[in-house]
Amino acid sequence: MKLNINTTLSQPELAQYLVVLVDASPIQQQLQAYQIQALDRLLETTQFKAAFGETLPLIGQVEQAQNAVLIGVDQADQLSVQKVYKIAQQIVKAVQKKYSRIAIDLSALPSQLHYQFALALTQASYGFDEFKSKKNEFLLTEIDLIAQQTELSDSQLNLIQAIHTGQSVARDLGNRPGNICYPEYLAEQAQALAAEYPELLKVTVLDEQQMADLGMNAFLAVSKGSDRPGRLINIEYRNDLEQAPVVLVGKGITFDTGGISLKPGAGMDEMKYDMCGAASVLGTLRALCQAKLPIHVVGTIAAAENMPSGHATRPGDIVTTMSGQTVEILNTDAEGRLVLCDTLTYIKRYNPELVIDIATLTGACVVALGSVLSGMFSPDDALAAELEQAGQQSFDRVWRMPVIDDYQEQLDSPFADIANIGGPKAGAVTAACFLQRFTREYRWAHLDIAGSAWNSGAQKGATGRPVPLLMQFLANRV
Repeated sequence: MKLNINTTLSQPELAQYLVVLVDASPIQQQLQAYQIQALDRLLETTQFKAAFGETLPLIGQVEQAQNAVLIGVDQADQLSVQKVYKIAQQIVKAVQKKYSRIAIDLSALPSQLHYQFALALTQASYGFDEFKSKKNEFLLTEIDLIAQQTELSDSQLNLIQAIHTGQSVARDLGNRPGNICYPEYLAEQAQALAAEYPELLKVTVLDEQQMADLGMNAFLAVSKGSDRPGRLINIEYRNDLEQAPVVLVGKGITFDTGGISLKPGAGMDEMKYDMCGAASVLGTLRALCQAKLPIHVVGTIAAAENMPSGHATRPGDIVTTMSGQTVEILNTDAEGRLVLCDTLTYIKRYNPELVIDIATLTGACVVALGSVLSGMFSPDDALAAELEQAGQQSFDRVWRMPVIDDYQEQLDSPFADIANIGGPKAGAVTAACFLQRFTREYRWAHLDIAGSAWNSGAQKGATGRPVPLLMQFLANRV
């Protein structure tokens, strides 16, 4: 999606469709830039009041555009970002199969909402039809934004377009089924991205033997149950090697049956989304390459498939992690923390500035926060504040949850240093506390995206979150 920003509709012949946002203040004053035939009579006849989402088509009545529409936003100074997203979705849904290029006059919106509105337009334009015989036939590829006063800059538009690209990559990966997208496939996608940007990216992939040599037995306790071997994928974005890197660690369980602790069959098809943390890391790296931000980032993906088999880990098994800590595996469906704990130990070799892990980790987080907010856990107040700010800016919001020692005793085991589950209480918190035991030597935050990474139901699909959050976070640091 290409976005342009101008103060006027400078080349009206290029825009096939004009959308003008209007609020409930005197409508005629807002439309002085456009020669609209018999406007007063039209408003009186239709009783158009610019209520939120209300539309008024203008066919052949605007000199600058053959096809045009007014869309109401009601009281513009009281608009929430959520309503801005709804207006963006309304516009894109109406035009994406009809026009390749449209113009939107967003002067009615407060200037501070222009960035979120532009980002929302790109997100609304996504569709996934890779495995359908009948394709979506989306035409929309370019939008001209018009505002006499705006805080939007060309650099911000470039960032938005990079986020759109990266978020679409993450959504595509999440939507692909487990028979297409498996650990080796994720490694191939990383290598293909590095081939596209050889000057920026360096990729290394560890196989199971190399992980065994490093003592990553918690990771292998998950991957050994599948015929698809696990992979540890490292993607280094090298656009400022003088900096210590920000390390992004993504959980990449490409399909999660629960292992021996088998999940219920209903809804298990959605367990292809258990690699959305990994997808968001790949999407963020893709967006970084497009935006060319001057920063040093390492993306590390823990890719495995959790299957029941004669080789699968049993409940009660004890493994020694790469850190030397032993884990009693009480539930094989708590596998994400097992692949992540060894990965969080492995990435210490990069001497990171900070580490953020991203994982569809717990159903408990879905119960707590639903699909609106991602759970954010960190003992680092400054890092937590940075993530909260980036979430508000990108409307990819997080909610800080506790990760404190009071919960650690729930993970005690009579047979090992730690159990991999802490019982029915505070499941998302104890999962974060488990990971914290492997992150004491660097600044760390954990994002539980189990509720925000995909939508269930008739319109199910990956959301590509938290790519917008991560890119905004990195851009703010730059």
